[in-house]
Amino acid sequence: MTASQGLILGIDPGTAVLGYGVVMPGELGRPARLIECGVIRTQARSPLSDRLLVIHEGLRELVERHRPAALAVEDIFYGTNVRTTVVLGHARGVILLAGALAGVPVFEYPPATVKKILVGRGGAMKPQVGFMVAKLLGLKAAPAPADAADGVAVALCHAMAGRWTRAMKGRQTVRRK
Repeated sequence: MTASQGLILGIDPGTAVLGYGVVMPGELGRPARLIECGVIRTQARSPLSDRLLVIHEGLRELVERHRPAALAVEDIFYGTNVRTTVVLGHARGVILLAGALAGVPVFEYPPATVKKILVGRGGAMKPQVGFMVAKLLGLKAAPAPADAADGVAVALCHAMAGRWTRAMKGRQTVRRK
């Protein structure tokens, strides 16, 4: 496959489990197609540097195999646990670097934006996101595990983002007093 085919590699970052999905965007009335999805797992007790190396090697292999036209990455969700946020930042750094080294344009989306574009609500729950991923791709069920479905969701978000932005420009906000 060549990058000109428009494949999108979506990534749901994680240092223990990183979800990914490779999607071919729909065109001319055809729905998007799921090419591959899955997870990259690291050993929980391994040093962080070893886990980041596993993530980098897994991503490098995915990029070489699929030659995506874009790499879409979910941004960090800022929770109450600062350590988790910092460690996740390391994983995202490796992901962004893998895209840059491969010459693949990288696009970042906040979690609420992914949910808003796919489900219509930025606070949607994981099962709702999985349901919409399955529906948009014509699958009988959401990809499993949930981290893989989240990676596919990020890829679909990127595929749909331009259309969604154009649609939102035409809407007016009505404020109630």
